[in-house]
Amino acid sequence: MKTAKIRLYVEHPLGQGQTVPLDRAQAHYLFGVMRLGHGDAVLLFNGQDGEWRSEVVEKGKRGGVLSCVEQSAPQRDPPDLWLLFAPIKKARTDFIVEKAAEMGAARILPVQTDFTNSERIRQDRLQTHAIEAAEQCGGTFVPEVAPLERLDKVLNDWPEGRHLMFCDETLAGGAFVLPDRLSGQSWAILIGPEGGFSEAERNRIAAMDGAHPVALGPRILRADTAVVAAITVWQAQLGDWL
Repeated sequence: MKTAKIRLYVEHPLGQGQTVPLDRAQAHYLFGVMRLGHGDAVLLFNGQDGEWRSEVVEKGKRGGVLSCVEQSAPQRDPPDLWLLFAPIKKARTDFIVEKAAEMGAARILPVQTDFTNSERIRQDRLQTHAIEAAEQCGGTFVPEVAPLERLDKVLNDWPEGRHLMFCDETLAGGAFVLPDRLSGQSWAILIGPEGGFSEAERNRIAAMDGAHPVALGPRILRADTAVVAAITVWQAQLGDWL
C-alpha cells in the first residue's frame, strides 16, 4: 500500500468505494506539479466525512478521478468558536485566517470597525487560505470565511447565548479572566484594528450580555499576534485543548 503524502480538500461526498472527480486545477497540481501516477495515494477530506485515503484511477491534463479506499481519520470538528477581526495589511490578514483555521476557529468573520483601515477584502482568496491551512495541518474541517461586515451590524444581529471574548487593548496589564463554567458553550473572540477600538465601540460591547472584556498580557499586541494569543488562551481554558 503506497503512502499518501498529499492532502486535498474536495467538495464531494467521501466514502468506501466513492469516486471523486478532479477539476482542471486539482489535476494540474496532482499530475503536473506533484507527478502522481495511477495507483498513487492521496488523502481527501471535505469537512464532513473525515479523512479518506484514495488512489488515482484516472489521470489527465484537464481532469482525473480518485477512488476512496479506506477512512484514515474520523471527522474532527472544532469547538463552536467564531473569530471576529478587523482586516489589516494583506499578508498579515492572510496570516490571521491561516492561523485561525489551524488553531480551531469554526467561523471567521472580518469586521469593519471605526478605525479599520481596509474597506474591502478578497473573500474567495481568504477562503482558499483557510482550505490550504486545513490541508497542511491535518485538519478535517474548514472554517467559513464570511464577507466583510461592519461591526455594529454584526453586533445588532448577535445570536442569543453566544459569549464574546472582547480583547480590549486598554486593559493591557490587567488580569485575564474567563469563567470555566462556560466551557462547551458558544463563543466568539473579537480582535480590533491596529488603532484599537473607538470609545463608542468599547462602551457598546461592554454593555452586551455575555461580553467578557479581557487583557492579553502586559503588552499591547499587534493584531495578528493578538489573534494567535487569544485563540491559544481560549482553547487552553475553554476549548478542545483541555
